[in-house]
Amino acid sequence: MEDQGLKDTRLSEELVEVKVDVHSEDVDFIHDDVRPLIHNRDPKRVNSNLKVMFEDVIAEPPSVRSFDKVWLWSHALFEVSRLWCYRFISLLLAVPVSLAAGLLFAVLSCLHIWLIVPCVQLLLINMHWIQAVWASILNIFVSPFFTSLGKCCGQITIHLTKDENR
Repeated sequence: MEDQGLKDTRLSEELVEVKVDVHSEDVDFIHDDVRPLIHNRDPKRVNSNLKVMFEDVIAEPPSVRSFDKVWLWSHALFEVSRLWCYRFISLLLAVPVSLAAGLLFAVLSCLHIWLIVPCVQLLLINMHWIQAVWASILNIFVSPFFTSLGKCCGQITIHLTKDENR
């Protein structure tokens, strides 16, 4: 019950309020607050496995330790390099990859909606007789064979005993 309340809270934080003025001739959409969308960039937790921390990568056992300053500087360099390398790479790749993914999903959606589903429906409608013939063949020839094989093998029993002499 508590999880549902937490989900409702998250959902309400993610929603963007939209006001529509229906009295004017053109409808204006005004986004009041887009901050919840900016702060929660992974609302479905798709990339929860990428939460890599310094301690997940580099760890010193208690028996062997470096100087404290070395540990602090390496931790700082790890975090800064991880952050800025990600920002730089995403600056270079985010827009082209998003464009390519959008185009790919648009093409796949269009093909699925206008080509694949109608062809499958057409085949299912026009090939109903093949389905009937195939079901008859299975019921006449294949089903009795496997039924009798199942009855023959159904009487086999295996008893496992533990050998005490070993």
